[in-house]
Amino acid sequence: MTALLLAPAALSLLVLGAHFLRAGQLPLVVLMMALMGLLLVRRRWAARTVQVALLAGAAEWVRATLALMGERASLGMPYRRMAVILGAVAAVCAASTLLFRVPRVRAWFGPEPATGGPAAARDVRPGEP
Repeated sequence: MTALLLAPAALSLLVLGAHFLRAGQLPLVVLMMALMGLLLVRRRWAARTVQVALLAGAAEWVRATLALMGERASLGMPYRRMAVILGAVAAVCAASTLLFRVPRVRAWFGPEPATGGPAAARDVRPGEP
């Protein structure tokens, strides 16, 4: 079940890798594959790293969409369908970060870190020493 919940993130990273491969940016292709490997690392930092990468990937899809729209519009070519498709790809990439909030996925990546310092460990009420 956890694998199915992480599948959109993995597919988004895979499509980003293909995007960078087409652009000839091999270091970014390797980075996307490494990020896919982080989905198997059961640590909170791995989840956060992948989430940040997916948000950056969504921003890259928006940038690419706007650039391609400008090129196609200046050449008098149709661009609306391409914009809708790439907009949907960007939306899926961004939305896949939300799946990291599902309890099963959160459990996969480990417990939440303790917050509040030593006072949080004790039951300290306001006005008490």
